[in-house]
Amino acid sequence: MTLDIRGKWALVTGASRGVGQQIALGLAELGVNLVLHSSNKDNQSSTRSLLKDLGVQVHSVEGLLDNPAAINAFIEEAESLSGGIDILYNNAATMTPETPLFETPQSDYEKSFQVNLYAVIQICGYFAPKMASRGWGRIINVSSGIRDQPNLNAYSITKAALDKYTRELAVELDGKDVLANMVDPGWCRTDLGGPDAFNDVSTVLPGALIPAMLGKQGDEAPKGMMFAAQNFAGIKWQ
Repeated sequence: MTLDIRGKWALVTGASRGVGQQIALGLAELGVNLVLHSSNKDNQSSTRSLLKDLGVQVHSVEGLLDNPAAINAFIEEAESLSGGIDILYNNAATMTPETPLFETPQSDYEKSFQVNLYAVIQICGYFAPKMASRGWGRIINVSSGIRDQPNLNAYSITKAALDKYTRELAVELDGKDVLANMVDPGWCRTDLGGPDAFNDVSTVLPGALIPAMLGKQGDEAPKGMMFAAQNFAGIKWQ
């Protein structure tokens, strides 16, 4: 069962372009109010232009994900601006340059883990208890289906760790109507995915939105699951 999420508030990290921009646009079309995050608010002009006629409230926050103090500042601001975040999309990520596995510097792993995993843990650790206390929330961590590419190991293993964290988070939140799930957007033509990717970034919709709309399926609601956005590409549900 999918829920009507009109009037909810969502925070989307990395919302200035690419997958994050598409998620923000899709949520707005469903009537969800938005707090957009990027490293710099000035980068959000394109996204805000796409949203301006969709009748939802939009706020902006900024902060680098490699800086825990900056993360703490923007998540507190997002909570204050919205009155309470209901839907969280941890979309922002970094990919270090392709490097042969045995030549990948430790600094690449450190950067990847901070942005792709530790930042997500910090953000979830702030919002999840607040969602639980209010009795509703949806957390969606954007993962990846990347595999068999050892030259991108510093990126891929952070996504594997993110998947494990999300499943444990889902168990921790069980029974509180706060669901934690994952989305694999597929290989899309974005700044991160590059120009040779198979899919146009618009094809992440509507699949990337499904975890935000999940209700009970029988006696339980799906939690700790991976949703492949491309499996739903082209489907119209409205």
